[in-house]
Amino acid sequence: MALTKIGKEGITGISNSADATFLTATSSEGVTLAGTLAVTGVHTIGNNAIYTSDGGAVTQNLVQGVAKMWCTHSQASSYTLDDSFNVASIADNGLGETTITFTSSPSNANYSVTQGSNNSNRMLISNAPNTTRVKCEVYEIDAANNPGDASDVCTTVHGDLA
Repeated sequence: MALTKIGKEGITGISNSADATFLTATSSEGVTLAGTLAVTGVHTIGNNAIYTSDGGAVTQNLVQGVAKMWCTHSQASSYTLDDSFNVASIADNGLGETTITFTSSPSNANYSVTQGSNNSNRMLISNAPNTTRVKCEVYEIDAANNPGDASDVCTTVHGDLA
C-alpha cells in the first residue's frame, strides 16, 4: 500500500470527497500514525484493541478492562435507579435486596462484582450471580447483621460479554 500526501486541491478524478476512500489498510500492512489523531463519528474497535500502560512498559487489552455494567440506585424509601450502563431493570426483592438485570448478558457467571454504599455501617454482598442478573444484598453491621435498605448503592461488573 502506498499513501500519497493529499493536497488542498484533492485527488484527481474525485469531485466529491464522500466518494473517496482516503486510507484503507489490511492488518498485514499495518499503519503507524504520529501525533494526535482526531476521530469523529462512531468508530468500532476490535476486541483485540490494546493500549500501552501509563509507564509504557506493559500493553493491556482495552475491551477486557472496561466495565461491562454499572449502576447507582437507592433502596431507601423510593426504589430508584439513579444512573446506569447496561442495566435493563432493577427489582426490589424486599428489605436490603435488589436484583439488577443486564441489558446485554455476560458470557458466563464468572464475572467480578464490586459494590459499595455511602451509608455507614453497611455490608454489601453479591449473591448468586448468573448471566441474566446480579443480586445485591445489604446488611447493617451490628450484632445481628440484619438486612437493611441503603441509599446510594453502587454496583460495577467486570467480565466478558456474550
